Amino acid sequence: MSTSPDRRSFLQTSAALGAGSLGFLSGLPVVSADDAKLDKDLVRLAPDIEPLVRLIEDTSRDKLLEEIGARIKKGLAYRDVLAGLLLAGVRNVQPRPSVGFKFHAVLVVNSAHQAALAGPDNERWLPLFWALDNFKSAQATNLKESGWRMKPADESKVPTAVQAREAFVTAMDNWDVEAADAAVAGLVRTATAGELFDLFAKYGSRDFRDIGHKIIYVCNAFRMLDVIGWHHAEPVLRSLAFALLKHDGKNPAKEDLEPDRPGRKNAQRAKEFRAANVTKPARSATTDVLNELRTGSADDLAQTVTTLTQSGTAPRSVWDGMFLGAGELLMRQPGIVSLHTLTTLNALHYAYRTTNDAALRQFTLLQAASFLPLFRDAMKSRGKVGDVKIDELSPRDENAKFTVPQVYGELSRNKEKAAQTALSVLSGNPAAAKELIDEGRRLIFLKGTDSHDYKFSASVMEDAAFITPEWRDRFLAASVFWLKGSDAPDSPVVKRTRAALA
Repeated sequence: MSTSPDRRSFLQTSAALGAGSLGFLSGLPVVSADDAKLDKDLVRLAPDIEPLVRLIEDTSRDKLLEEIGARIKKGLAYRDVLAGLLLAGVRNVQPRPSVGFKFHAVLVVNSAHQAALAGPDNERWLPLFWALDNFKSAQATNLKESGWRMKPADESKVPTAVQAREAFVTAMDNWDVEAADAAVAGLVRTATAGELFDLFAKYGSRDFRDIGHKIIYVCNAFRMLDVIGWHHAEPVLRSLAFALLKHDGKNPAKEDLEPDRPGRKNAQRAKEFRAANVTKPARSATTDVLNELRTGSADDLAQTVTTLTQSGTAPRSVWDGMFLGAGELLMRQPGIVSLHTLTTLNALHYAYRTTNDAALRQFTLLQAASFLPLFRDAMKSRGKVGDVKIDELSPRDENAKFTVPQVYGELSRNKEKAAQTALSVLSGNPAAAKELIDEGRRLIFLKGTDSHDYKFSASVMEDAAFITPEWRDRFLAASVFWLKGSDAPDSPVVKRTRAALA
């Protein structure tokens, strides 16, 4: 467990009191032997984090922020709160019936952390405290739905180190939940982080169920383990394997189901793919991808991307087209489906740039291409889809000067006009991008009320750095369609957090 300077001082002061000077404990509630026991049917966590996780689990929602705030003031470290939050989530929130809804309490932890890292020092705890409060809501929902809690792995079924990888692959290929749970317990005890990532990224991106939440969970889980420590990996990756095996009743290993078809075809394309010796950026490739997304099928766009990359087009130009296309879908119908085009694309792009496996890299690129038309088609069942085009978005007024505060002020009234204002601010002023992002993040801190506020903002603000400058302004302008306007009310959690840390 990491120890901050303030916490070391606290511990040193406590130790100086001596073993016989424990009067300061007299005002605390009595802890019985039964209270200190851990349920034998509940998965055990690392000893250094178990007490904090139990505190998060057992403290009521109306008191948790204040309790954690008091402990932070005594030296509880940020990383420990982060670890406790994630582990409480994987132990108490089932990724069923959907890898979404209440399970966002787990999915959002990395997004909250990314927001905190990029935020101002004096507001850095706000996203984490929001996520703590959100966990208590999810915990209550989970209890009402099923009362599920993660059990210990069945050690009698855990394969040996030599057998673990093959057992895991077989179980995941067969969509066998019980076998996968035992196999991942064995695998995580022997495999490297890189080996584990490649396996989970492959299975997390293979199907379109749960609108991208599977690959989002893969990337967020691995990013969190890099922060909180890999000694916490086993329960996290057991939860992850369980999530990736969610399906809708028929075993996909024995059926030809629609959510699996693009992945099966793209896996074959990736296997046969031969990279060009030289690649170069091409503006025309970006527009080709964008145009194909507007009308083409999942298979059409995957084939277009295959042809472009096979002929030597730089993958970055292809990704530019996909990022722009995702932003355009958001502009056409701001909502739960379109925002996931961007959060899913963020996860697939992270997997693409993280893996060292060339075939997996190509597979994630092709799955990103196939998923976007699937999102587009899913939007049609949600109501009217507009026809705005991101490459035709124009500045609000070329002769007037606008400011970042005006963007977010306008956002509360008219999203399209706010996007035009943003494009006016960004045009010809590279420094304005950082200001727009910083202010957007600050408003999420203050006014964010939903997991998607954090997931979406963390994704687009990260991805903006990877987009060619020629296209970046349009991508950022489109992103305001799901950010918070300055006139939106402050989140109730903000007031409680500030009071808890005062």
